Amino acid sequence: MTSLLLRRIHMYLALFLAPWVLMYAVSTAVMNHRKWFGEPAPYRVVEEKKLEVVLPEGSAKEQGALLLASLGMEGAYSAQKRDGVLVVQRQRLAVPVRVSFDARSSVVKVEEQEFQANAWLERLHRRRGYQQEYAADLIWAVFVDVTIAAILFWAISGLWMWWEMRVTRALGGLALAGGLALFAFYLAVL
Repeated sequence: MTSLLLRRIHMYLALFLAPWVLMYAVSTAVMNHRKWFGEPAPYRVVEEKKLEVVLPEGSAKEQGALLLASLGMEGAYSAQKRDGVLVVQRQRLAVPVRVSFDARSSVVKVEEQEFQANAWLERLHRRRGYQQEYAADLIWAVFVDVTIAAILFWAISGLWMWWEMRVTRALGGLALAGGLALFAFYLAVL
């Protein structure tokens, strides 16, 4: 592979994946400095009603799917049971929804969390898709994998391009050694 081709792949891949890299950079900054951005907004009740649905015995995941379907809220979710109440987190990026269903009283409560840019960025960062059966989640997961592969490629191709430039070898070697030493230090003390 010629150096020019390697440089072009390095550059065009970076341009194509710039939105993902920027999202991960900004969302990581938000997560690293949570105190600057405030606490997440509380959930507010948007609907509470009797729901005549019988959830068959099964896992919280299976029951969560049936509950969301009965409410017309299908999509990516997680579910768990807390003190006899089925709690389903409908994983919407902009405005997350929490649905609680108490089978003893047949009451369902739907709550939404107000949009906040910092919480939205964190949800983007933590989004994973192979656990869900929805196309958008799977496509997102594929692009996360592409971004992971690209970052590995950038590191390796960057080393290759640095080594090809004789003028930068000494200073680049110092930078690489310094980075490795700092990384090793933190691995040892954390």
